[in-house]
Amino acid sequence: MTEIQNDMRETLITLTSDIVAAHVSNNSVSVNDLPVLISNVYSALSGLETPVVTEEPAPEPAVSIRASVKNDHIVCLEDGKKLKMLKRHLATRYNMTPEQYRARWNLPADYPMVAPAYAEKRRELAKKIGLGRKPAPKRGRKTAA
Repeated sequence: MTEIQNDMRETLITLTSDIVAAHVSNNSVSVNDLPVLISNVYSALSGLETPVVTEEPAPEPAVSIRASVKNDHIVCLEDGKKLKMLKRHLATRYNMTPEQYRARWNLPADYPMVAPAYAEKRRELAKKIGLGRKPAPKRGRKTAA
């Protein structure tokens, strides 16, 4: 055994003896039950070393993934809420990024975070005000060289 394991074993034995002594001093325990008590306390303390691994159940979406994207809204798979923009809802309510959301629900990288109709409306508005175009060259007088 390594020195660390030996120290841990000694600590467990010391703790076991302290707990059993405290229990026996306050309760009547027969001599025949004493070895069982010591064994149970030691086992319980030894079990504290190993972490308990609990499997988290697979998350169940509020609606089917296929039905979550509609033309006028997107349904959040976490809570079933209908939204135009999902990114802000995820950040404020669940502290998740779109990438984390897509990974959690095994969604493709191109899964939309905005309702298609809303995206189209914003695209038309951007085109109308001239976003996305390169500015025209400035017209001015030509100077004589």
